[in-house]
Amino acid sequence: MSEHLLEVNHLKKYFKTGKGTVQAVDDISFTLDAGKTLGLVGESGCGKSTTGRTILRLLDPTDGQIIFDGKDIAKLSAKEMRMMRQDMQMIFQDPFSSLDPRKTVEELIG
Repeated sequence: MSEHLLEVNHLKKYFKTGKGTVQAVDDISFTLDAGKTLGLVGESGCGKSTTGRTILRLLDPTDGQIIFDGKDIAKLSAKEMRMMRQDMQMIFQDPFSSLDPRKTVEELIG
């Protein structure tokens, strides 16, 4: 098994449109260890959902490497990927309930 549960290396996802190419995700890299949680935070349209969908291979990456539990998932068949997704999940969160400006960090932690 790999040192990290998830390794994302130089991930890119581009879309071709009638007006040219949109770089939805452009060269992101990170690692995630087992038992840890990763949150992607950013403004609307910055590529958070596209990043998640690309990691789950709901969208094929334009470039980069995605290693999950030691396996390069870009090389898996559709059937193998469906089985792999049983161990992967995206959780969308309502920003209005999760980022309440009336709460302070102390209130959230303590």
